[in-house]
Amino acid sequence: MKLRTWYGGTYDPVHDGHLAIARAARDALDGPIRFMPAADPPHRPPPGANATQRAEMLALAVAGEPGLRLDLRELRRDGPSYSVDTLRELRAEYGPQAPLALLVGADSLLGLPAWHDWTALFGLAHFVVADRPGSVLDTRLPPVLAEATAGRWLDDPRGLREAPAGRLLRLNQPLHPGSATEVRHRIATGGAWRDLLPPPVADYIVRHRLYGVDRTVHAPSL
Repeated sequence: MKLRTWYGGTYDPVHDGHLAIARAARDALDGPIRFMPAADPPHRPPPGANATQRAEMLALAVAGEPGLRLDLRELRRDGPSYSVDTLRELRAEYGPQAPLALLVGADSLLGLPAWHDWTALFGLAHFVVADRPGSVLDTRLPPVLAEATAGRWLDDPRGLREAPAGRLLRLNQPLHPGSATEVRHRIATGGAWRDLLPPPVADYIVRHRLYGVDRTVHAPSL
């Protein structure tokens, strides 16, 4: 059956590392990846850019990228953006037998026990975990997470299409420098930051003076 995959996050801002993960997942899973920005992430401080701005930056980042799409359903929901609520909505939309997957980073997987109603997630979707060799997943998982994921790991992405939910796939992807936190830090401290972002996103940040950028120093690219 067809596998549908969503890549959730705050994207404050979207950067080249996000795109590298999405491209690797698209190629490994042989299907489109849907970026799904969170409106009100309950697990972190308020974003530096508002929901509309983060969505507009994402739209610029994926424009012309084969197999990379945008899903704004969480921005239309009132209140906190809990993944379990989103997955229940997707499950109701696509039916009980459709294979659905959530693309997350290794750090997000380790923090899973802190998510709202986290044990219900395995009955709603698969997890595709973007990781690199030598990461924390190569060491011992916290006991509660190890117990919840035992027997769920796959070696072949084709296995995700054989069940609607409940399996995990480790996606090794190329090392890519930078993070949203690093981008914001470099902007705030006057460091070089453009090389971490798609040029249209960098230009958008300058035009809208996001994250305290100095417009007189960081002129849009031509």
